[in-house]
Amino acid sequence: MAEAAESPGDPGTATPRPLMRDLKAVGKKFMHVLYPRKSNTLLRDWDLWGPLILCVTLALMLQRGSVDSEKDGGPQFAEVFVIVWFGAVTITLNSKLLGGNISFFQSLCVLGYCILPLTVAMLVCRLVLLAELGPINFMVRLFVVIVMFAWSIVASTAFLADSQPPNRKALAVYPVFLFYFVISWMILTFTPQ
Repeated sequence: MAEAAESPGDPGTATPRPLMRDLKAVGKKFMHVLYPRKSNTLLRDWDLWGPLILCVTLALMLQRGSVDSEKDGGPQFAEVFVIVWFGAVTITLNSKLLGGNISFFQSLCVLGYCILPLTVAMLVCRLVLLAELGPINFMVRLFVVIVMFAWSIVASTAFLADSQPPNRKALAVYPVFLFYFVISWMILTFTPQ
């Protein structure tokens, strides 16, 4: 008896499913950020799934413990979300106005994926904050945030620097520095309620 041919939706087919394909692409881009090197892969195959995941994760981790209190002094989910996306859009527009040869969504993709080290810093800081607060606790958090801040800057400039005219690279990198500095500052100053 002959077996029936597998349909395209069957798990045994050779073509990857769209969700797995996208997850693999996001994972590869995360690896490009973790090991920054000059490569056009992140620019060529841009997507906004990874930046969305990182932004939501960061916003959730920066959310204060009190859900019903409006005056807890910390950033709310929407505030973090708006700061990240508005900052990325502003940097992208600056890059385009300086004569950069990168598309709007490619720049958003790179800036969003390069939030990965800062998201890891937030996770480490949340774990460190489980211990008793004190000067050692703060110094550990400061060290982690500074290292991950530098990592984000190095990763983003590895991808974005070549897209700018040589005489305007500093003008393009300075807003990137400020963008990641603001996010780093939110991470460093986070204290749970």
